[in-house]
Formats: sequence, C-alpha cells, structure tokens
Amino acid sequence: MWVSSQQPRPWLRCYPPGVPAALDVPDIPVTGLLDDAADHYPHRTALIYFGRRVTYRALREAADRFAAGLRRLGVQPGDRVSLVLPNCPQQVIAFFGVLRRGAIVVQHNPLSTGPELRHQLADCGARVAVVLDRSHDTVRAAHASLDHIVVTSAIDYLPARERLALRLPLLQTQRRRAALTAPLPDDPRLVPFAALQRRADRRVRRIEVDPARDVAVIQYTSGTEGRPKGAMTTHRNLVANACQQHAWDHAGDGSVDVTVGVLPLFHSFGLTSCLISPMMKAGAVVLLPRFDRDQIVRAIRRYRPSIFPGVPTLYDQVLDAPGLRPSDLASVRIFVSGAFAMRRPTVARLEALGGNRLVQCYGLTEASPAVTANPVSAAARNDTAGLPLPMTDAVIVDQADPTRVLPPGEQGELVVRGPQVFAGYWRQPLATAEVLSKGWLRTGDIAVMDRDGFVTILERAHDLIKVSGFSVLPSEVEEVLRRHPAVLDCAVVGLPDARRGERVIAYVVEHPAYLFSAEELERHCAKYLTHYKVPQEFRPRDALPRSAIGKVLRRTLRAEAMEADRRKKSRHR
Repeated sequence: MWVSSQQPRPWLRCYPPGVPAALDVPDIPVTGLLDDAADHYPHRTALIYFGRRVTYRALREAADRFAAGLRRLGVQPGDRVSLVLPNCPQQVIAFFGVLRRGAIVVQHNPLSTGPELRHQLADCGARVAVVLDRSHDTVRAAHASLDHIVVTSAIDYLPARERLALRLPLLQTQRRRAALTAPLPDDPRLVPFAALQRRADRRVRRIEVDPARDVAVIQYTSGTEGRPKGAMTTHRNLVANACQQHAWDHAGDGSVDVTVGVLPLFHSFGLTSCLISPMMKAGAVVLLPRFDRDQIVRAIRRYRPSIFPGVPTLYDQVLDAPGLRPSDLASVRIFVSGAFAMRRPTVARLEALGGNRLVQCYGLTEASPAVTANPVSAAARNDTAGLPLPMTDAVIVDQADPTRVLPPGEQGELVVRGPQVFAGYWRQPLATAEVLSKGWLRTGDIAVMDRDGFVTILERAHDLIKVSGFSVLPSEVEEVLRRHPAVLDCAVVGLPDARRGERVIAYVVEHPAYLFSAEELERHCAKYLTHYKVPQEFRPRDALPRSAIGKVLRRTLRAEAMEADRRKKSRHR
C-alpha cells in the first residue's frame, strides 16, 4: 500500500457554505439517471441538435428500442459495443442503449486512423460498432472480425427543414450533402441505425447490473507512454463523479441548466460534463459535433446556455470571435475549464467577462474524470487546479517512495482516492497494479499542494526532462517562451543526449507578424531560466499536434524529433 488510510483533509475548511464533505451516491446504473429524468420530466428537452429538440421521454424510448435492436443482433450482457461517433443524438441513444442491454460502451475518436482503431477494436474485442457512414470504411478495414457495423448519417437527426434543403437539386446543397454523407458498399454486416430504432415486438427487458462492480465504459487513454490502454469505469464511478460535480455546483438558482456540448462525448471530460452530469438534473445539452467557433457563438446566442464546459484553447478562440460582445456570454453561469492548465491571460479575460464564474478543474480518464475543482465563489484561486472534490482524498508523495507523503509546498506525485477512481485497465493487470493500490490512484502528475489543500499541477511525470540530473518542467520553459512576441504557440520536449541524459528542444509556431529567430529566442530564455533549462534547439512548426480536446501531444513531437535526428545521423555516416 502506498499511502496510509487516514490522511488530513485541510481543504474542507475552504469548502464554500453548502458544499458537503460526504455524499449519498445513489446505488443505480448510469441509465437510472435517464429513467429518473424521463419519469419526472418527460416533456423536458434533453438534447438540442441544430434546432431539433429531443425530449427525455423520446430519448428513453429511443434508447430502449436500440437496446432491443442489439438483442436481435445477438449482443449479450458484458459484450463490448464500440461507438465511433461525433456528438449527435445517435451517439447518446447508442450510449444508453448499450448500457440498457447490460453491455459495455467502448468510446473511440471518429477521427482516429486505421491503425489506431485496429489496436483498440482488437484489444476490447468489440462485436458491434456504431459509426457514421463517412467513417465506416475505416472501421471495416480496421477490424474484420466485427459481427455487425451499425451505420448512421450526420443528417438523420437534423430538423426536417434542414433535411429537406439537402434533398434540393442545387449544386451548393449537393456539395454540402456530400460532405455529410457517404455511399455504403454491399456488405451483409452493415445494419442501418434506423433498423435498430423500430419498435420492439415485446417490452424490452432491462438487464440488471451491479453499479459498483459492472463496467459501464471503456475509455482509451491518450497513450502518454506506449499504446493507449482501455480504462474501465463502472456505473458507480460515473454516477459518483456526476454527484460530486453537482454538490460542488451548490449555487444553482433552481432554473433548468442548458449545457454547451462541444467537448467530444467520446472523451471522459465531455462524457461526464456534457451528458451524465446535466442528466442528473434533467438539463438540456446543445450538441455540437465539432469545434467551429462561429457555430459555438451562434449556439450561445440562440440557446443562452448556463454551463459552458471547455478547454483553454477553445475559450481563447471563442473570446477572439469577431463581434463577440460581453452580453453574448452573460447567460453562462459557470465556465468549467479542464484538460490542462489555463494561461493567465485567458483567466483574466474570462474573469473580466464573468467575475467569479470560471471554475478551473483537474481530472484524468482514470478518475471518471474530475478530481479537483476551484470553488464556485470568490474563494476560487484559478491559478491552481482547485480543491479535492467531496469524498476525494489527495496527497503529494515522493515519486521514488510513494509511501512518503510530502508536506505542503513540496513538489511530488499526486495520488488520489475516491468513488470516481476507475476499476483498472482492460485485460492489463500489471499496468493496473502499477497505478492502483487499495483504492489509491497514482496520477503520474507532478503537483504541489498548499496548506489550504489547493493543488497546482506542474507537469506530467512522463514529460519531465532530466538534464544532467536536474529536472526541467516543459510548462515552465513554455511559459517563458510565450512572453516573446515572436511566439504564437510552443511546446517543449526532451530528447536523449549522450552527455547530459536529455536535451531541451522547443517547437515554436511563430507569429505571422514577427520573424522567427532562434538566437533571439535563446537570449530571451536565458534572461529568465537557469542555463540547463534553456532550449538547445528551436524548431519552427506551422501548428502543434493536439488531441481531440486540445492537449498538445508532446509524444508526437518527441517521436518526430527523434526521427529527424535519426535521419540526420544517417546522412552524416
């Protein structure tokens, strides 16, 4: 065991009035949230998709029909069903339909490449996949052993007027339709989504599940080290995390919340914040299938959302939208920011618009995902990741000796425990044992906690750069680089070095109005950083590779840099 069972909780004294230290998490499956909402508010809007509204009653009926359709396809409790879909009503229907059948949802990025999907589909052993017609070729090629591929179209749930417009024989409309749909080949494994929506011959029998033990979702991690692993979250994990988030948001005015659902539901942050959590109070979700700044601004103006979950890069672009007025964001009660630390200028811009409405959070896939959050009050310290959520324990430990808990102010690895901590990695007991012990989860994140319990995330442990035995935080170097007017964006990685162990490399996206100069950037960094932290190389790049929710993929840059070095050495031989 890494950490003793009893640990002090200094953060409790900083909880705003009304936020409890303990919660009564209902012993229900995730689908129980949909049942409660449909029973009590059947005519309330659950989903809004380009103007089309789906009520909670209609959503439950559609999920039940989908579950019956899966039964006809031979899907049994415990089987894995892969969803390769963007944010759309079909994704939500399939999600609850799979769980209603007692099966396990496996989430995939619909923009994944063939090799990425091949690994994930084979690893989880999915029997059925649900995909858009535009991506079915990739899925078919990735996993030939799928029994069935359920195919749907991006236009199927558009409002009637939109669908009618796409049928008109105009060149512009034809081009738009071609961008949204694709022809299907003759393949006996292909099943139209509509076929699983026909009414069942008899009432659907709901499969009983054990919320604490049965896995609801397998979510593939971003693969910081090696291939992505399937993180298993139980029904209780997801329900508990939604309860924690609602307890934290104690200041609601009692009105029905409307949530902007632009974060991808195939990601843990989007799934909990843009679907499961809103459903706990029968709120509405405005589904947006991809990030489009103008589309987001139009949706905010039209639907006046009260909750806007996002990531720093998303907020930056929305704030830069031409013609954006403070009144456009006046309806937003809370901006929930996660995934990675927000830069101070963005914090200042959001706080200028909304006062104390910004809530910086921290989480990870293995914790369903929320672990810490800033108070929804003037007590927020949005230069940190906030306080541990109710029923969550957190300590900073020595990386080399996880049994040694460090005092406030000392840097180490963040280790957490709570009802949201996942059940382990799919079919990887050794990898699970490396991060889980007696309920405690090693996050792999380097952090520091102050005396009040506020946590500041410094770096991913895997991203730390070791130069001559000294630790270099990439984020520290990046913060200095961004102060220079030539730097529009940047990312810092470490590369193997025979003499120093590793050397610091900076990838820089230059500002179009300022010419890139490596010598000038080196002099700039030397003013603010110890000599071993100053990058030895500054490599220009048009853009940085990012994940589906905007995280810079340092592993991609590291692999790119190592390949460039290998080629360079080959030329000199």
